[in-house]
Amino acid sequence: MMINCKGKLIDLSSPKVMGILNITPDSFFEHSRTQTESDILKKAELMLKQGATFIDIGGYSSRPDANDVAEDEELNRVIPAIELLVAEFPEILISVDTFRSKVAAEAIEAGVAMINDISAGNLDEKMMPVIAQYQVPYIMMHMRGTPKTMKQLTEYEDLVSDITYYFSEKIKEARALGINDLILDPGFGFAKTIDQNFELLKKANLFSSFKLPVLIGISRKTMIHKTLNIKPTKALNGTTVLNTLALTKGASILRVHDVKEAMETIKLVAHFNK
Repeated sequence: MMINCKGKLIDLSSPKVMGILNITPDSFFEHSRTQTESDILKKAELMLKQGATFIDIGGYSSRPDANDVAEDEELNRVIPAIELLVAEFPEILISVDTFRSKVAAEAIEAGVAMINDISAGNLDEKMMPVIAQYQVPYIMMHMRGTPKTMKQLTEYEDLVSDITYYFSEKIKEARALGINDLILDPGFGFAKTIDQNFELLKKANLFSSFKLPVLIGISRKTMIHKTLNIKPTKALNGTTVLNTLALTKGASILRVHDVKEAMETIKLVAHFNK
């Protein structure tokens, strides 16, 4: 499974790590919040040294109940960070976590390689046409509603079947526009209860029927720290356990706060599977 990032072919048949770099004051895991130039450079450099293939920059916190962020504010957060990183690390492959087409377009112009959209185009009808225009890889996540409303939208007829149908419709829409490189994200924690998150992880291998890369983002999330009754700061061990399970279920990309540990997990699982 290859994707084209700025002319560089990335083979996702061996799993890769995406490091999280939040340019926000309110992301749920406080140690992931990065706002000064020197912090941004330091954190990105460390993640790249530890083996991250992608760095995912976000300027809009999508945690449950997160406040809305104006488009200009989101742009003012992410564009300078992108320009800073591209200047310092010319080979860097940056993904931008946004559901806004204008942010996506400006980010790509600034040097971004991939767009990570929590709404798969549902929150901005111009998003998919922008992706088609620039032909960058597009991560389509499953979510219902918005970060403000998603906690109330957790009733499904059949969780995995409903998400599978959602992806089939989204893939059809993207292919009709000529988008080449698609990545699926089942959306752990987005309009799903803790039990539903575990059911989703248990059945994540079913999404391989689409023959597309699957991104799993469970790093330090509620399903870990609430189940264990700990704070997100103490949820690294739980993250590693669930990332290990995600790899056995076919994950192509692990989106994480802790790159070194995720890389070790991938290496050990690959050795186990020899």
